[in-house]
Amino acid sequence: MAAPYVEEAFWQDAAVDKRRVDGLGAALELRARNGQPMADFQLKNAELAGIDLVNHGGHAGFSLRDADLYRANLHCADLRDCNLLGILLDGARLDNIIWDRQLLRDCNLLGILLDGARLDNIIWDRQLLQERKGREQLRGGDTAAAIQLFQEAEETYRNLRLHLEQAGLFEQAGLFFHREMVMRRLQMPRYSGRHLLSWVVDLFSGYGEKPLNVVLFSLSLIGICGLLYFLVGVQQGDLRLGLALERGLWANLADLLDCFYFSVVTFTTLGYGDITPQGLARPIAAFEAFVGSFTMALFVVVFVKKMTR
Repeated sequence: MAAPYVEEAFWQDAAVDKRRVDGLGAALELRARNGQPMADFQLKNAELAGIDLVNHGGHAGFSLRDADLYRANLHCADLRDCNLLGILLDGARLDNIIWDRQLLRDCNLLGILLDGARLDNIIWDRQLLQERKGREQLRGGDTAAAIQLFQEAEETYRNLRLHLEQAGLFEQAGLFFHREMVMRRLQMPRYSGRHLLSWVVDLFSGYGEKPLNVVLFSLSLIGICGLLYFLVGVQQGDLRLGLALERGLWANLADLLDCFYFSVVTFTTLGYGDITPQGLARPIAAFEAFVGSFTMALFVVVFVKKMTR
C-alpha cells in the first residue's frame, strides 16, 4: 500500500494500519533528515526494522517525543541520541536496537523485547509510568485500577531486570528488583500481615538490595536503646549508671557514653559483663540482643549478595 507520506495527517492518524505501508522506514528517515517534526506520530505495529534515525549532521538528535510505537518492529534500529520522552513502546520489538544516552522517561515499556540491546547508557525513570499512574489512582480511591497498574509495573520491572542481568548490569538490575517487590507489596491488602512483613523487609534491607538500610537501622537501634538504658539505669558493679540531675552535666554525659557502650556490646551480643542491666533495663537488653543478632546476620547476607554480583 502506498501512502501520502508528505501529508501530516497520515502520520498523526491512528486509524491507518501502518503494517500495510511499504517503505515506511525510508519515508520516516527522509522526513527526519529534512528536519520535519516527528512528535506524536502514530506508528502502531509499524515495520521499522533497521531504520536509521541518527542525526549524522547535527549536534541534537531527532525527536520522537510522545510517539505511539505500540508493537512496532524496531529490530536493529539505530536511535542514538533520539528524544524518546513519553513514547509508547509496550510490546515493541527492540532486540539488537542501537541507542546511547537515551532518556526513557514517561514511557510505556510493558512487554518490550530487548534481547541484544545495549542498555548500559540508558537513563531510566526512577518510577515507571504505570507505577506513577497507579499511585495516583490509589490516592484517588480507585483501588482496582491501581492494582491493575501495579501489576503492569511489576511485570515491566521484572522484564527490565532480567534483561539488565543478562547484560551484566547488576547494579541497575538490583534497583529494578527493589521496585518489582514494592509493586508486589502494593497489590496486597494494605493492613494484611503479608503487607506488613514485606514493608518491614523493605525498611530493614530494601529487599536485600540496600545494605546501608541495615547499617542505619543498627545505629538507630543502638542509639535508642542507649538512651533508654540511660533513663532507666544500668549497673556497673555497685555503681548505678543513668540519669541523675543532681550529679551535674559532665557526670551525666559520662554515664550516657557508658550506656551507649553497653548498648553496642548488647547489640553485638559480646556481653563483657562489666555493665549489667537491672529492672526495666533487662527486657530492653533482651530485645536488643535478639534483634542485634538477627540484624548482623541480615547484613552479612545482604552485603555478600551485593558484593558477589
